[in-house]
Amino acid sequence: MAAARRRLLQRRPPQPKRTAKTHLEAFTAYSAGECHLAENTVAAYRRDLERFVEWLGDRSIPALTIRDLADYAGWLDEQKLAAASIARHIVSLKVFFRYLQLEGVLEKNLAELLGSRKLWERVPRVLSIEQVERLFTAPARFDPWWRRDRAMLELLYATGCRASEISGLKLSDVHVEESYCICRGKGDKERMVPLNARAIEVFQDYLREERPKLAARAGSPPEWALLSRRGKRLRRERIWELLKLYAARVESPQGVSPHTLRHSFATHLLAGGADLRQVQEMLGHVSIATTQIYTHVDLGRLKAVHRKFHPRA
Repeated sequence: MAAARRRLLQRRPPQPKRTAKTHLEAFTAYSAGECHLAENTVAAYRRDLERFVEWLGDRSIPALTIRDLADYAGWLDEQKLAAASIARHIVSLKVFFRYLQLEGVLEKNLAELLGSRKLWERVPRVLSIEQVERLFTAPARFDPWWRRDRAMLELLYATGCRASEISGLKLSDVHVEESYCICRGKGDKERMVPLNARAIEVFQDYLREERPKLAARAGSPPEWALLSRRGKRLRRERIWELLKLYAARVESPQGVSPHTLRHSFATHLLAGGADLRQVQEMLGHVSIATTQIYTHVDLGRLKAVHRKFHPRA
């Protein structure tokens, strides 16, 4: 019996060597197909792990030691990546190694021993209310689709949505009569976010004056709320580009991004007295610990509370 099995194994064609690149391809397919992760999440994991594969070279993943992985973190720092980017790369590596454990490639996930900086302790960039107002007036009548761009900015700030969520917003998700919209976040989770009167007014102006013209350029009636000049979905990359353009026009602080408006949305709500749990729900955060970062941002509010209640203020 044993001899027959040996002969069978000898006749079996040799299995191709699994490299880090083939593991990455399999992980990408697994994340999208079996885990049903969002397209942007899968793409972010892949970008981070391509850097890991570049650093790895011809070495074998199972042969890596914790010292090697610490060297990888140091190599990322040498690439002039920001602390937040390095921490994200480490998180991506931990997820990748968990997958390799499931596949039997690794016995232990040494990446779990790597420390990562606590991103939630970093204070995010926030615009003042005056800076937000100036930004919203930046799209002018000489811009090709200025009503759409004003609607885009208003929706980002009114909902606290990520750029990808605004890009994926369908027209049927925006309920102007009931003053709310349905946002789809990470993992395709839905949440309901109220819309203020200003955002509704600007969005309706875009619906009347510009969206029909943009929709006419598409082959079939588009379902997306915000349309590109070809009548397609306004890509998140284009949302970034437009925001950068208008931020530079009104001399907003450097580094303004769609996430800056998301941070400003949360901070201004808390400064106005909103409950932390309600802000967590509107942002779509799984953990309230992620939302708590915004409680450290509004120094002006803390000073006002101190002046009001401290006996020696």
